Amino acid sequence: MLALLLLPYLLAPLYRVGHPYSALMAWRRMAGAPVSRQWIDFRAISPFLPRSVVASEDARFCSHHGIDWDALRDVIDDAEDGEVARGGSTITQQVAKNLFLWPGRSVVRKALEFPLALWIDLVLSKQRILEIYLNIAEMGPSGQFGAEAGAAYAFGRPATSLSPREAALLAAILPNPVKRSARNPGPGVRRLAGIYMARAQASGMSRCWSENRGF
Repeated sequence: MLALLLLPYLLAPLYRVGHPYSALMAWRRMAGAPVSRQWIDFRAISPFLPRSVVASEDARFCSHHGIDWDALRDVIDDAEDGEVARGGSTITQQVAKNLFLWPGRSVVRKALEFPLALWIDLVLSKQRILEIYLNIAEMGPSGQFGAEAGAAYAFGRPATSLSPREAALLAAILPNPVKRSARNPGPGVRRLAGIYMARAQASGMSRCWSENRGF
């Protein structure tokens, strides 16, 4: 049991290079379910996609150290008021969960996820964390993982050439790509994409990425 708990901490530094495979992708493979993922390097991805994803998933990605404590406090306050309308997971936490843990809500999983996210932020650059996330996040309804497979399914084009609107649509479906569609977006997805596109343009991400954070 101790070896299993320590294994992610030993593997995380090794993921500075290579093309990591998520636990969910591995489970789907073993279950015989389809998995489509073509790794694409960060600098080959349309710059609109990482900006839209950060704007939608983790606005303080460049400044926190794996956990957004302010967002977490907001979630706790909402829960105390009986309103849990948002999640508090950072992109780094989602990388920790996707690579090493399991989906779904679980106190045990969260307890494992928190220190692992802090460790991942320590041993990997911000660019590398985002690169891994954009290559392992589920982005389609039938086993499409990562930006390249998601872009091909939704728009019939590579992730290299995504427009701002297409990037925002992919960001809008990330919480649930089975029920939300970038290929045939409904009014809710289109509305969210418009919000994320505006946030990405106004967020000052260019400055963030030039500040000694691995970008």
